[in-house]
Formats: sequence, C-alpha cells, structure tokens
Amino acid sequence: MNAIKNYINGEFINSKNDGEIDNINPATNEKIATIPRSSSQDIQDAVDACNLSKSSWSKLTITERAEWLDKIADELEKRFEDISKLESIDTGKPISLSRNVDATRSVSNFRFFADLARNMETKQFEMSDAINKIVNKPVGIAGLITPWNLPLYLLSWKVAPALVMGNCVIAKPSELTPMTANLLAEVIHQVGLPKGVFNLIQGYGNECGQALVSHPEINLISFTGGTTTGKIVAKTAAPMFKKISLELGGKNATIILDDADLNLHIDNIVRSSFLNQGQVCLCGSRILVHESIYFSFLEMFTKSVSSMKIGNPLNEDTKLGSLISNEHLEKVDSYVKLAIEEGGDVHYGGQRSNLNDDFAKGAFYEPTIIVNLDYKSRTATEEIFGPVVTIHKFNDIEEAIKIANYTNYGLAASIWTQDTTLGEHVAEKLDTGMVWINCWLHRDLRVPFGGVKDSGLGREGGLYSLQFFSELQNICTMNDKY
Repeated sequence: MNAIKNYINGEFINSKNDGEIDNINPATNEKIATIPRSSSQDIQDAVDACNLSKSSWSKLTITERAEWLDKIADELEKRFEDISKLESIDTGKPISLSRNVDATRSVSNFRFFADLARNMETKQFEMSDAINKIVNKPVGIAGLITPWNLPLYLLSWKVAPALVMGNCVIAKPSELTPMTANLLAEVIHQVGLPKGVFNLIQGYGNECGQALVSHPEINLISFTGGTTTGKIVAKTAAPMFKKISLELGGKNATIILDDADLNLHIDNIVRSSFLNQGQVCLCGSRILVHESIYFSFLEMFTKSVSSMKIGNPLNEDTKLGSLISNEHLEKVDSYVKLAIEEGGDVHYGGQRSNLNDDFAKGAFYEPTIIVNLDYKSRTATEEIFGPVVTIHKFNDIEEAIKIANYTNYGLAASIWTQDTTLGEHVAEKLDTGMVWINCWLHRDLRVPFGGVKDSGLGREGGLYSLQFFSELQNICTMNDKY
C-alpha cells in the first residue's frame, strides 16, 4: 500500500494536520493507498511557495518554459506503462483504455502545448500613426481542480498551458483518483522543475478544494467536474474577480439520421455510449433514432453491446471495467429504477454485474439500454454518468433538434448521416459547444473545448488555453514621425 503525500515547494510532505483518506480500488473494493486530508493550511503553504517562485519563473522566456514541458513529456513517456497500470487500478477502467487514451494524451498534452507556445506569434495592429502590440502576461497563481474519470489526462491538459504561460500552479486532483497526479509530481521533481512552480495538494473538495478556490492570492481557477460543484466554484470565485473556466457535466445526444451507414458506424456509436463505462462527460447517453430505422438500429446496437466483455480491468481483452465506486454504482442503479417508474423499459442490462473471486465486491454494472421513455423524463435529461443510455424515436429533423436541445446541458453531440451538408445544418441548430459528424471524440487539440448552459463556462484548448492562462495587455506606441 502506498502512502501518498502532498508536493509543496519541491518536497513530498504530509498535510499539516496529518489526516488521511483511504484510496480504494473500485474493481476490488480494497484499500490501495492513503492520501493526505489537506486543509486551508496546506493551501497557504502552497501559495507561499508560489509567491517565492513566480517572479523568477515568469521571467523565463516562453521558449525556455516550453523546454521544461518537453522534459516532463519525455519522462512521462518513460513511465508510460506505470501511468497505464496506475490509472486502471485507481479508476477501474480497462488498461487498454488507460494506454490508448489516458497515458497517450498525458504525454501528448505537454508536447502539444510546448510546440504551440514556441510558435505563438505576437499579434500587432497598425494604425496610421501608431502600433498596438498584444502581450500575454502570466496571471500569477493558477488553481487547477480535476475530476476522477480522466485523472492525469485532464490534469496535464491544465498544467501544461498554465506552466508554459508563466504561472505557478496549485493542483488539486480528485480524492478518489490520486495516484497518477502523484506520479506527475514525481516526474516534475525528477526533471528538476524549480521549486514552488508546481504544487500538488490532495484531499476533499469541500475542504482543501474550497480553500483553493476562495484564497485571495490565487488568481485563476480551472475546474473540471460536476455541475453542482461547478456552481459552488463560480459562486465563490466570481465575486473575487478571478479568471474562471468551468468544464462541467453533459447529457449529450447521439442523432442517427435515416441514411446513416450503421454497418460502418455501429461500433463507434457503441463506443460513444459506453467508453470508460459511460463515465466521460462527452458520452452520448441519449440516442435519437429516425423511426424508419429504429428497430434495425436497436437490434444492431444491442448485439454490439452484448459482446462487450466486463471484468478484470488489467486484462487486455476487457472492454468494460468497474465504475468509480460502489456509491456511484448505487446512483447509477437508482436512475435505472427511476426510468422504470417513469414508464421506460430496460431492453438490456440494468443490474450489477455478477463477477467472482477478487472482483465480487467491485463496482461493476452492466451496460444498460432503456427504451420507451419520454424524452422529457428525468432519466433522459439528467446526467447519470454511467453505462446507461436511453433510445428515442424521432420522425423528422426538427423533432430531433427539439429533443436534443431539451436538457439543461449543452456540452457535445454527434450526428450520423451520409449527407454531411445536412449534418452540418443540424449541428448549427444544436445548443452545444461541440458536435461530431460521423465520428466521436475525434480531437484536434487546437480547437476550443467547452459547453454552454449547465455544461460550463469558457473554452480551453489550443490558443484558447494559452489566452485563458494569461492576461492580455495592449501596448500602444505612437510613431514619432507623426
């Protein structure tokens, strides 16, 4: 069992109060580590460390800071298999997913932002008698709060641009998945990043997380997590005029038009529904199918879902691992029961998976398909964040758009059609920040990432991240000859 510590001012240390939180492997329900139960005192120590370091760090050129990101990426790549295994153990996700998504993106995020920053052009606007130059200055101290579903993937997505733009960082990962954040701290320590530039605080969100958000010397908050917690973050940070980015929940629509090539796309549609056991904010948990192909789609979809192997996350052929905890499993199961109360039918799945031996107490739940449910029901409009999809018929494009937009969320959607012109027309009418046509989770890291309505505030990704993690200053210089 591993005793994880905080990382403050270049040292691995316990919390000031020596409190501990148990870290549980959700696939076995066994204790695998302890983490500090940090408080506002630990946040203050991290702020003090940032204040000692931020002047010298911000004075480095952006090219010099980009070189540090490259060093971190190189060392992370050496520990690629460690990342994959730790992420699988900590989250319960299949190790194949940890390799292909989590570990891969954690390395590429650092390299991407290093290259992007190196090639960032200084913007200038000429007037007849003067020139305006736009300067990106560091914000100061960045507070980064990340969720449990993609721990290092999303942490690296925030740390890399924050550092390269000259900020010092205080990161707070989910208390449910601390292990790869700790690995990142080990890597940063090993490459010799200056002390105090990166700090990592473990603990509960309502304790050290709230202290991070409310600290007056922390200038920026980037939060990824649930909408309810996001509202608390916004309520705390907005009156203090901090820069805020909130990437929150989703209840995303998958729209299957009548000409969709199901033979070509069915496996990708299933992937969009159940990747990481449905515990991805971008998963398409509401599937809208044109009535003319509804039954053929349902048959193909069910057949593909039924072939997904559930079991030991460390097995190479496992497609579905465990949910993040047994508590979360109970929440997911409560929505399946609610769907039945609301008039829906469980077409497939709908209960805890019965596994033997080491995994009998794990948080495994069958992939679940619910049909005959009103699209206005709670089950069809509230975020479940698990392996549960609802399938709904529509008879024309306008009805599909109405159903898709009938939710408080607006993160993403996917559209499946052979008529891509029509697909783009439908996409523009959806109240979402992102839309994929004939694909899903096909990511270009240069594009803006984020949602509307209850799915969040602001955009990150590419130059949008570099702008968010900096303050824009305009310098207007008069030409003397005028």
